[in-house]
Parts: sequence; structure tokens; C-alpha cells
Amino acid sequence: MRTIWKGALTFGLVNVPVKVYSATEDHDVPLHQVHDADGGRIRYQRTCEVCGQVIPYSEIDRAYVEDGTTVVLTKDDLAALPAERSREIDVVEFVPTEQVDPLTYDKAYYLEPDSSSPKAYALLRKTLEQTDRTAIVRFTLRQKTRLAALRVRGKVLVLQTLLWADEVREAAFPSLDEDVKISDKELELSASLVDSFSGDFDAASFVDEYQAELRTLIDAKIEKGEAFEVEETFAAPEEGGGEVIDLMEALRASVERSRAARSGGDEEKKPKAKKKRAG
Repeated sequence: MRTIWKGALTFGLVNVPVKVYSATEDHDVPLHQVHDADGGRIRYQRTCEVCGQVIPYSEIDRAYVEDGTTVVLTKDDLAALPAERSREIDVVEFVPTEQVDPLTYDKAYYLEPDSSSPKAYALLRKTLEQTDRTAIVRFTLRQKTRLAALRVRGKVLVLQTLLWADEVREAAFPSLDEDVKISDKELELSASLVDSFSGDFDAASFVDEYQAELRTLIDAKIEKGEAFEVEETFAAPEEGGGEVIDLMEALRASVERSRAARSGGDEEKKPKAKKKRAG
């Protein structure tokens, strides 16, 4: 696997340097458009609607449109945003695992310890396992601030990006508000049908038949000589890193800071004593 990002996982004063890898990959057969007459590749050009010229990517800025007004954001504008330079995965809170709705799960990433001593990584992993908690974290990847769930899968910490609350649609269907009556016999027969299809899930036993047939078709055309060579280019991965501090010292300092914050809040809640008036 290829590293796509490097940074540090932080909670309190504990700093865990990590490498980030995509946990999934797309196996769909890639297809692109060609001219049916000569097989020439069909490409899209970035054309300016004002001057009509083809614009190189280096000369393209971003823009936001609202009520007919356009605001241009230059590369320097975007680079000045603090989140774009962040190389930390910050733990916001630890929540019961069952409270994270699977509907909000998005892209999954593996985290590998990027240190000669993976003790802090192992400690966090074991703590999440024993407490049955999921860490909710914030981090920045490809110029976007993301919310994610940090959980354990075997011996690996998995970072699962989450959809923001306003990105999940409400299932408001009037038909579901109807009072549907189901008899005991119907429920019994339905449960019997479910039982007849019951089994242990094995993801490896399922294959994408369409992609398999498409691959067979392509191979047949190659054998017939109906193919020509093309060049492929690949983007280089980003680089980065994080620093390591003493684990026990960081843990103690984090706990003490948390206790101090709590005790300070308790002091503020205590009623103040009334002053006695002089006789």
C-alpha cells in the first residue's frame, strides 16, 4: 500500500505519529470515451467563457457564487486558512461505539504507527477495545476539514470519515406513518423465510459479476489484436510527519490538566460566602 498522508494523532498531550493509507480500493474496470471512427481519446479542456482560451490548471482559481455575485478565492487565500496546514488528527471526545450511526460512515483509512516505538499507538488501541469506545476526531485532508470515527479493526486503528449532520437526509415518507397491521401468522412465515436464508457473512464469497464479464470481454479483444498502447501518469503522495513526546509524562500531564479544569469548574459553582456587616 502507498502512504497518502502523514501526521500525528493527538489526545490531551499524547502525540502518536501515524501514516495514513486508504483502506479500500476500487476494482471497477476503468473506461474512458473515444471517437468511434478512429479510436482517438476524447478529452475535456478548461475553456474560459470570457476570452475563449484554453486555461492551464496553474492559472485557475476558485470562486463562490451567491445571488449573482462571484467571489474569487486565490491559491494564496486558500493557503492562508489554518486548517489547510494542519497535520494533526485531534481527538475531540470518546463516545460509546453504539452511538455512532453507520449511516454516517464514509471513507475508511488505515493508520500505521510512524515511530520506532509504537507503544502509544498500542495503548490507544487497547484502551478503545477495553472501554468499547470510539474516538471522534477532526483532521484536514486535501484542503477539507473532516470529522471521523477512530476505531479498532484487529490490530489496526481505522479512521472512518463521517458525514456532517446536515449531509444526512431525513427519511420523511408519509407511507411509513400509516398503521400497518401484521398478523402473528405473517410474522411467523416471514421469520421462517429469513431462517431459510440465514448464514455467516463472508464478503469474499461475493463477486461483482458485471465487472468480471467486462474484464473477460476486454481480454478477448486484446487477444484479437484490437488494442493499442497508452501512457499512464500517477501523482506522487504527500509527505509530512509528527513529533513524539514522552508517553507517561504526556498522560500524567493530560490527566492533571483535566482534573484541574473540572475542579476549577466546581469552585465556580460553589455559592460565595456573605460578608458580615460591621455593628
